[in-house]
Amino acid sequence: MGMMQEFKDFAVKGNAFDLAVGVVIGAAFGKIIDSLVSDLIMPIIALVTGGVDYANKFMVLKAGATPEPYATLEAAKKAGAVTWNYGSFITAIVMFLIIGFVLFMIVKRLNALKAPPAAPETPEDVKLLREIRDSLKK
Repeated sequence: MGMMQEFKDFAVKGNAFDLAVGVVIGAAFGKIIDSLVSDLIMPIIALVTGGVDYANKFMVLKAGATPEPYATLEAAKKAGAVTWNYGSFITAIVMFLIIGFVLFMIVKRLNALKAPPAAPETPEDVKLLREIRDSLKK
């Protein structure tokens, strides 16, 4: 079997297509979660915490070409300052928690669909009849 045939067999298998679809959906899902966190959740957190804008929370480690203070993270980056962007890190943690929770719920639901239904419990009268049968055999 030639290399091209092996590649064709691999590419046509369902697993390769499932992986490709998963990557594309994952990329789109990542953009949705990014927007959810950046545009909806972080502003609410900022409102609750007294107007803190986490997107612009940073510490200057080394000043850039223009002197401090920098009003925004973008201004610090334009000046060439070396910054420690802990606000971006907090946002990334919130995104991770949301993605992790959603994936947990999806996997939990899929596992519930895959699991065979539990066998119904044996009624008491059947158990009693089995005990009688077993004792009669002795």
